[in-house]
Amino acid sequence: MPTPPLAGGLGGPAALRPLIDTVLTALHDGATLRDGPLPAGGPDTVTPRTRTATHPLIPDHGTGPHHALRNLVTALAAGAADPAHPHCAAHLHTPPLALAAAADLAASALNPSMDSWDQAPAASALEADLTTALAAEIYPHTPSPDAVITTGGTEANQLALLLARERHGPVQTICGANAHHSITRAAWLLGLPEPVAVPAPTGTLDLAALDEALTELHRPLLVVATAGTTDTGEIDPLDAIADLCATHGAELHIDAAYGGPLLFSPTHRTLLHGLDRAHSVTLDLHKLGWQPASAGLLAVPERHHLTPLHHHAPYLNADDDTEAGLPDLLGRSLRTTRRPDALKIAVTLQALGRTGLADLIDRTLATAHHLADLVTKNPALDLYDHPTISTVLLRPTGADDHTVATVRRTLLQRGHAVLGRARAEGRLWLKATLLNPHTTPQDLQALLDLITGTTTDLITGTTTDLITGTTTDLPVGATTSHLTGTTDLPADHLTRQPATPTATHPTPHPTESDTPR
Repeated sequence: MPTPPLAGGLGGPAALRPLIDTVLTALHDGATLRDGPLPAGGPDTVTPRTRTATHPLIPDHGTGPHHALRNLVTALAAGAADPAHPHCAAHLHTPPLALAAAADLAASALNPSMDSWDQAPAASALEADLTTALAAEIYPHTPSPDAVITTGGTEANQLALLLARERHGPVQTICGANAHHSITRAAWLLGLPEPVAVPAPTGTLDLAALDEALTELHRPLLVVATAGTTDTGEIDPLDAIADLCATHGAELHIDAAYGGPLLFSPTHRTLLHGLDRAHSVTLDLHKLGWQPASAGLLAVPERHHLTPLHHHAPYLNADDDTEAGLPDLLGRSLRTTRRPDALKIAVTLQALGRTGLADLIDRTLATAHHLADLVTKNPALDLYDHPTISTVLLRPTGADDHTVATVRRTLLQRGHAVLGRARAEGRLWLKATLLNPHTTPQDLQALLDLITGTTTDLITGTTTDLITGTTTDLPVGATTSHLTGTTDLPADHLTRQPATPTATHPTPHPTESDTPR
């Protein structure tokens, strides 16, 4: 076998072109095989099918680049949960823009390593300009805001706690019960006291409880507020929290991993009023920014706040090199080797501009509100609340939590929809996190029909053909009783139903007496 060509250099593009064509064909073929938001059958079907298609992963003699790409990419695409499908809406798992994915290809081909200037001359300049520009969006009134690029919200939150610890010693973190789990994990990793969790009974941090906690605690304090919670997408009262922090002499970090991009929307940026009062802000553009993962940031109001991240390694940032004018990049991350994630973000911002990004955001939020309106008009479904950002919680009317969980797993098992789960007001809800700006009203109605039809199937012990409206009995043991795993139906009944059902399903029979919200 000849020596494989490289991706870079003058010959790299010519070597890449036919390989990319093979990859694109395989992506198409895999999506055609999958024919939906995820493969049917659950892990008991998908795992052996994937292993059979890709075995052996390390053969004695290679199969060649086109065969390997075609084989593995097709298998991966056929077995993917595809966030570009309108019924794949469980998590903050965005469908990336094609232009951002194309930019990511260039980053992979050039392969700059962002830990020293001599590995990334132009990329380091682009990253410096991008992080300064994004920090200025968050802190428009400070003279020298800055940001560092992270792998996502989790790393950004960890850095925020680390910087607070370096300023004040072992700070006591206070966060809402609605805060992201990474806050507790970061405190553990950094040897900090366990965070004090303040109640969030309505989905947002309770101000009176926060005031009480700030009054009772006396060590250096860091309050963490959330702009876009994972479960409901709600935004804490940022300005009022900042007032309490100022009164009690506490610092404030705002986890805006989800909601931060609302800054680019003139229609919705008022939801983030008070964001610029934080000592640090987490932003994550592989959520409501449509970037391939990863694309996180931690922003600070003044550049010198990042000084504690400085680290010295003579082979990367020797003092005399720095004095001679070579930029010192090692203090821009806790990682050493890291990708130039700034490129895809910069390409997206330049291609779309403020108005283009605002349009994507506004379209997506409008889609979520339309879904909420459809739920309120459907007597077979209950709505938790109208969305703050793009997360909609719903559940079948009268269903108990067991049925709700089983509906979700059955939709996964059949390959019909990927919905999340969230607990609010003491009950379990189906969670639709809408991030696809191409989703249509017809897509939303089809999703609701899948939910109500599946609920009816489980309660009545039948399965409904969504085109003809005819029903057949499910096999013995396929109803909701004792269903605790992911396999709710036998494999031979996992036929995919159409993406746009037309039949009307009856309202499920109530199984609990509490009044839905």
